[in-house]
Amino acid sequence: MSALLEIVGLTKSFGGLAVVEDVSFRLQEGARLALIGPNGAGKTTIFNLLCGVYPVSAGSVMFDGVDITAMPSRRRIGVGLARSFQNIRLMPHLSVTENVMLGQQARASGLRALLSPLRGSRWKTEADERLAAFGLAPYRDRLVSDLPYGIRKKIEIVRAMMAAPRVLLLDEPAAGLNPRETAELQEILASIAAEGVALLVIEHDMGLVRGLCPHCVVLNFGRKIYDGPTADVQRDDAVLEAYLGPRDSVHVETAHVA
Repeated sequence: MSALLEIVGLTKSFGGLAVVEDVSFRLQEGARLALIGPNGAGKTTIFNLLCGVYPVSAGSVMFDGVDITAMPSRRRIGVGLARSFQNIRLMPHLSVTENVMLGQQARASGLRALLSPLRGSRWKTEADERLAAFGLAPYRDRLVSDLPYGIRKKIEIVRAMMAAPRVLLLDEPAAGLNPRETAELQEILASIAAEGVALLVIEHDMGLVRGLCPHCVVLNFGRKIYDGPTADVQRDDAVLEAYLGPRDSVHVETAHVA
């Protein structure tokens, strides 16, 4: 079965220092894959390479059989690659509906279509329907600046969904959320995957990772050290060493991969 998203030998160097080195993995349609590892392992750099923020130093990025390695970042949204960020990037002075409508810009076919969300129309109806589907209808006319952090995190995900992605990249979606908010987020993300959208998730909350993603890839110092079932990751020797140091210097039964 061909992969929807495939990276092959992905490498990125800055000034001769390789921060991502020879990383490969595949993501199938509707799959839920976690990308985890210690701080500084290269996870967000991979997201930036996938989105075209950084040019790759070596390797390739394939999307539905098409090489998008050199494709401009603005076009990658149009082919079906959307992203949310660890730091919320909503427009605080706009309403919830207006923020969500901005996510439709990638689907605009020209200047007239690009401006139409700002005038209202079917775009607004679609945005309100999506907000209602995720339990956010009561907030649609509120200014984003007036809303709690957990609600804003959900709004950013809904905005990303308005680009009609086939792959959604999520950079620490549970960061700053309490346990109840994290559980609600997990339900939202599972429902998105059930629509056929593939999820690639950077996350330190292993409760969310285990509950959402049956498969994970682990990075350490820019290299892939594990690619397999999430249920087995905490028993992998290379992963334990990456987080805790050599086996002979720690009690491995206390490991907490995050």
